[in-house]
Amino acid sequence: MFRRFPLTVRRPAGFVDPCVPTLAHTVPNGPLWVHEIKHDGYRFICRRDGGRVQLFTRRGHDWTDRAPQITEAMRLLPVTSVTIGGEAVICDSSGISDFDRLRAALARGGSRQPFLYAFDLLELDGRDLRRSTWEDRRKALIQVLRKAGDGIRLSEHMDDDGPTMFRHACAMGLEGTVSKRRDRPYRSGRSPDWIKVKNPNAPAAMRNLE
Repeated sequence: MFRRFPLTVRRPAGFVDPCVPTLAHTVPNGPLWVHEIKHDGYRFICRRDGGRVQLFTRRGHDWTDRAPQITEAMRLLPVTSVTIGGEAVICDSSGISDFDRLRAALARGGSRQPFLYAFDLLELDGRDLRRSTWEDRRKALIQVLRKAGDGIRLSEHMDDDGPTMFRHACAMGLEGTVSKRRDRPYRSGRSPDWIKVKNPNAPAAMRNLE
């Protein structure tokens, strides 16, 4: 009888498997948690090494040519090398992300509408930051993005009162929130240190039911 061994998936150089939040029904609270808006877009791992920029999807596909504004903003950052995690989005006039417009723009390729909401910094100038706490990575990310172009924007966070933030997100029609432990390192794969709570009435929730 032959044993079946799992296939080894080869990842492209420079790609880091993303941290995936654990789904929950309630928002965690307390001083160890920070809270961010969950924007309705495509998860990107953005890598720059010297003059070379690559935009990877969460599964490691190279979509660099599909979002030129993000690519250009990565190229202009004052660094030698960097790896940034974030969400590629297109927002309407009220600042709400529009997934259908984003999907159409990325399918065409070359659209300058998609930009990146950056929320994590995994590597900087040859230093692997994944063992650093979220709080330390966040401070470094803010510094890196101080003079970033329009293609990359910092995804803002709230230090306390996650439940109130979630209620406001739902009232605005946003996808939900992601809460993160400020004292934890970055872990690829499903993590209990990141908790996602979905707005049940958001378009993303409706898509999942179809």
